[in-house]
Amino acid sequence: MTGIKNESSKEVTKIVSRSVVEYFRCPESYAQFTLAGPLSDDSGYFRLGPDTICYGRTSAGSPPKCASGELEDLWSDCCLNGSGVSLPFDPTEVVENWRLERYSSRLEGKRKAASSRSPLRAAYYSVRPFLPVSVRKHLQALYLSDWRKLTFPRWPVDHSVDSLLERLLMLSLQAGQMDQIPFIWFWPEGAPSCAMITHDVETTSGRDFCSELMDIDDEHGVKAAFQIVPEKRYPVSERFRSSLRNRGFEVNIQDLNHDGHLFEDRAQFLRRVERINRYGREYGAAGFRSGALYRNTEWFDDLEFSYDMSIPSVAHLDPQRGGCCTVMPYFIGKILELPLTTIQDYSLFHILHDFSIELWKRQIALVAEKHGLISFIVHPDYIIPDREQGAYRELLAYLITLRTEQKLWFALPGEIARWWIARSQMTLVRDGDSWRVQGPGSKHARVAYARLAGQLLSYELAPREVARAIDAR
Repeated sequence: MTGIKNESSKEVTKIVSRSVVEYFRCPESYAQFTLAGPLSDDSGYFRLGPDTICYGRTSAGSPPKCASGELEDLWSDCCLNGSGVSLPFDPTEVVENWRLERYSSRLEGKRKAASSRSPLRAAYYSVRPFLPVSVRKHLQALYLSDWRKLTFPRWPVDHSVDSLLERLLMLSLQAGQMDQIPFIWFWPEGAPSCAMITHDVETTSGRDFCSELMDIDDEHGVKAAFQIVPEKRYPVSERFRSSLRNRGFEVNIQDLNHDGHLFEDRAQFLRRVERINRYGREYGAAGFRSGALYRNTEWFDDLEFSYDMSIPSVAHLDPQRGGCCTVMPYFIGKILELPLTTIQDYSLFHILHDFSIELWKRQIALVAEKHGLISFIVHPDYIIPDREQGAYRELLAYLITLRTEQKLWFALPGEIARWWIARSQMTLVRDGDSWRVQGPGSKHARVAYARLAGQLLSYELAPREVARAIDAR
C-alpha cells in the first residue's frame, strides 16, 4: 500500500473494513480494504459515481469545502488489489461523517445547520405556544423556502450510506472472485423491510385526541409509539400513560418542554437531560426524541435511553438542516438511532400543502429498495381535521397492503431496537459447507447471500429448511 508502512497495514485494514462488517454482519475476512495512501489533513466533498456525494478526507488531495459545483469522482480510484480493495478514502470515516452529520457546518444555502443561539429562533419559540397553526405554517414555509435548492443530502430520501456500503461489498466480491458473501439479514424472519409509526403529542388537543387515534390505528391492525412532552405543554398523568400502554401502544419521551432550547448550550443540556432521564425512568420509556428534531449527536451519550429517533435521513423541511443519509438503524455510542425516513405529516400538509399520500408512497418505495426502516411521524394534533385524517387513513391502508403482499415487518420502535441490538451481537459461523447465525435471538435471524447481478448487488435468503436443520443441531 502506497504511503502506509507494512507494520501498520493490519491496523489500517481493520479500521476501514469496520463499517461494512457492522452493517452487513458478515465475516471480516470478506471485507478487506486498505487505504491507497495518506489521507489529506482536511475534510471536504467528493463524489463516488454520479449520485453519491461524500464528505471526508482523501488520498487524492484536499477536497473542496463546498458541495456545490464540480466535485471530483473518486470511484475510478477504487482499485482491486490482490484479494482486497484499495480505496482513496476511509469508508468508516465517511459513513460516520454522514450518520453523525459532521458535514453540517459546511452546508450551503440560506439556512445552514440551525443556530441554537439565533435571535430569530429565540423570538419564534417565545411566542410559538400562542401562535395558531394557520400562522405558524406561513412563518415556517417562509423560513424553509429555499429547501428545493439544496442538493445534499438528496431529497426525498438519502441512502448514501447504504449505497456506498453496497458498492464496497460489490468490490469485495470482484476482488476475491467470489460468487457470494454470506451475511445476517437485516430484519427478523427474513422480512424485506420494516415499518414503524410514531405519534408525537405536542398540545393538549393532541393529547385528548390520542384515544381516537388509537382507535384509527387499531382499525388497521397497527400499533404505534406515542412520544410525550413531560413538562409545561400539557398535564401528563399516570392514567393517560396507562391508557396508551394498556392498549398495546408504546410510550416514549419527547424532549423536556419542547421549547427549542434543549441543545442550546452544554450546561443547560446537562441540567435538562437529568430531568429527561428521570422522566424516562418514571414513565418506563426506552426511547427518546427531541422537540422539532433538534440534535447534537456529540451529547447523546448523556441520554439514558436504549434508542433515539431524532435524526431524519434528509432534513430539508426541518428547522435543523442536515440528515444522516441512511435508511437503516445505526449506533451513536451506546444509543441506537432509528432515523426518520419519511416526511412528517405537518410538513406534508402545511409546508408542501399536499394532502395526498403520493410523496409518502414514493419515499416508502425508495426506502424499501434498500430494505430499510420506513418510519413516520404523525401528530395527533394535526390529523384531527377530516382531510388530514383521511390522508392518514389512506396511508395506513396502503401500508397494510404492503404488509400483506410483501411481508413488511410492522413493529414498535422498542421491538425494532431490541432486534437491532441483538443483531449487532450475532455472528456468522461455519457449519460444514453452510453458515449459521450464533448469538442471542439468532433463532429469528436468517442467513443471506450477497451476489453480483451485472452492475448491481442482489440478495438472496438461505432456504429456511437449511437454517432450521442447522439450528436443531
